[in-house]
Amino acid sequence: MALPATQIRRGMVIVWEGDPCRIIEFRHHTPGNLRAMVQAKLKNLRSGNNFEHRFRADDQLHKADMETHELQFLYKGGDSYHFMNTENYEQLEMDEEALGDNAPWMQDNMQVIVEFYNGKPMSLQLPQFMNYEITDTAPVMKTATKTASSKPAVLANGVSINVPEFIASGERVRVNPNTGEYMDRAKD
Repeated sequence: MALPATQIRRGMVIVWEGDPCRIIEFRHHTPGNLRAMVQAKLKNLRSGNNFEHRFRADDQLHKADMETHELQFLYKGGDSYHFMNTENYEQLEMDEEALGDNAPWMQDNMQVIVEFYNGKPMSLQLPQFMNYEITDTAPVMKTATKTASSKPAVLANGVSINVPEFIASGERVRVNPNTGEYMDRAKD
């Protein structure tokens, strides 16, 4: 389905040069007496590269036919990650390169949303928050407050994040896996 470049919106996925590309941001611009244009920042879902492109207002773009499925992560075997589609119980295998920065955050039995293009997985969406145990960090300081400086800590999955000074090894914390930021202590 073709649509004019002036109708693109943030988050939309279009087919550009044969690859599905997500619109990260865009700006409709009409400079003086020149023709209108749309300046867009896109992310190629196949390669993961970000790029910018200027579309003419009358350029016809094609919206990508994306399918979204909820998958359950089963286990990691070697360099491959095994998932099960919760709707039809089909199993799917993805390699570490396809998961990209999401690979270290995978936990057994977690639910993720995966977008497919032409039957191939393109992007994986992690939950907004995840709970992890701190395996290694500096000792707690008696004068530590919430607004004090932070210190590095290693999570059970091997990822290093910064946590407040009052967090000790062995505690469970809530983390945003998309940014790698400490949110607060886990309530579970």
